[in-house]
Amino acid sequence: MSTAQAISQQGRTAVRNSYDVLVVGAGFAGLYMLYRLRALGLKVRVFEKGAGVGGTWYWNRYPGARCDVESMQYSYSFSEELQREWDWSERYASQPEILQYANHVADRFNLRPDIELNTHIVACVFDEEAGSWSVTTSDGRIVTARFVVLATGCLSNARVPDIQGLHGFSGPVYHTGNWPHEPVDFKGLRVGVIGTGSSGIQVVPMIAERAKHLTVFQRTANFSIPARNAPLTDQDRQPFRAKYSEVRRFMRELSRSGLYGEVAERGAFEDDDNVRRAKYEARWAHGGTTFLSSAYSDLYVNKAANDTAADFVRKKIAEIVKDEETAKLLQPNTHPIGTKRICVDTDYFTTFNRPNITLVDIRSDPIQEILSDGLRTQAKSFQLDALVLATGFDAMTGSLAKIEIRGRAGLTLNRKWAEGPKSYLGLMIAGFPNLFVITGPGSPSVLSNMIVSIEQHVDWIADCLNYMRERGLDVIDADKQAEDKWVAHVNELANGTLFPQADSWYLGANVPGKPRIFMPYIGGVAAYRKICNEVAAKGYDGFEMTAARAPKPVAVS
Repeated sequence: MSTAQAISQQGRTAVRNSYDVLVVGAGFAGLYMLYRLRALGLKVRVFEKGAGVGGTWYWNRYPGARCDVESMQYSYSFSEELQREWDWSERYASQPEILQYANHVADRFNLRPDIELNTHIVACVFDEEAGSWSVTTSDGRIVTARFVVLATGCLSNARVPDIQGLHGFSGPVYHTGNWPHEPVDFKGLRVGVIGTGSSGIQVVPMIAERAKHLTVFQRTANFSIPARNAPLTDQDRQPFRAKYSEVRRFMRELSRSGLYGEVAERGAFEDDDNVRRAKYEARWAHGGTTFLSSAYSDLYVNKAANDTAADFVRKKIAEIVKDEETAKLLQPNTHPIGTKRICVDTDYFTTFNRPNITLVDIRSDPIQEILSDGLRTQAKSFQLDALVLATGFDAMTGSLAKIEIRGRAGLTLNRKWAEGPKSYLGLMIAGFPNLFVITGPGSPSVLSNMIVSIEQHVDWIADCLNYMRERGLDVIDADKQAEDKWVAHVNELANGTLFPQADSWYLGANVPGKPRIFMPYIGGVAAYRKICNEVAAKGYDGFEMTAARAPKPVAVS
């Protein structure tokens, strides 16, 4: 008998609390889910492993951490009062400000009484007789809930690389995805940063300003666009607020990415070289993640078109970085631009002109081991006082894999997903009734403005639960055939683009042994929303809804 099965059996006679819905995670998804469910009059409990709300913005406190979506767009739209009263201070908000916003939301809507902090979920076991979940918390309590919503986040399970000797390093070791809450000062230290993805690109310039010497260990060069970050004034905010209804409608119903902005309607070769270069120059000067999406319509499907944008960025790097060898190492050449999440930076490439920074290519000279006082590659040893792991996350599925989730007939989610994640619409998993996932594999998720996708999923789940309640239905499960059809559709769309050409975390390629499958839905936010709405309009086509076979368990005081 497994741990979860033993807990489930025990739980039938030792249930302490019973809820209509249990939500796992108090990030932006969990907060809004709680808000919607309470409005339906449901009894809800949110469990959060951190000591505060905010999800990824609670944990990712590294120097330079900020959002790559403009702050006026990376915000909730469900409350007109909220979006008009909150004044973002910068074009791209920093981690402290985003966390402050999350706390403001929790307080403004009095969400805290239904949130339990410092508590993570160990196991979830579905009781087929009762049609409900038995859930075990990290402190050994057992609660039941008719429904469970996994709002665990796509980038919440920090990946620590398996490098020999790491635990024997005598100095401090930090991970960008689990940064200390107290300030860290690198002044006068020899610091090593492993990883040059988004967090590495943000943290490197900040550490270089303080460190005696910074050594950056890069396996894969990444494309990055200047953020052109700047303070926001009332004169900046008010015109945007005046058109918020138009902005929000565009983000939900017309945009592929969930971002507001110009939509490209021409292919790259419909313009001559001079016109095309001018377009790229204008977008480089403007900065931000819309560099690609606003330029040409075929950059993600046509390699030759993509090369025009990639070559432009590589030339910009060569112009910025003075040392020719360093500039060459920083120019990405292993994947088409945009097929790994494009980064947004502040002075990243300029930082490599500093005298106190060294770039090491660990693709040609791999890391062999961490020493007590440094790091050794095949060719050389480096003395270090502190080490920063900017090695990313086990994305989209990592946080779910840590929970022992058992559905029908005792099937574990890890076993079902052994060859890659499967879901219907990224919302539910066949064989795991009454279990919803917010922005799960098979939804636009990390390819979109996350808050737009979060709000869409939360609204869909809330409406679904209300639909079931009105009809006296207690159990919902995804149909296996509908799930298979959706997975095939997700793969077909991905294979029609350039995305599979990159060894990205979209495919789980950053985690050794993880099945390689393209996880997010690439069809776009607007198309996906339309599909979900049509499914609901057809009586939740592809889902099976029934009444529970036994009464709900009664809470034991």
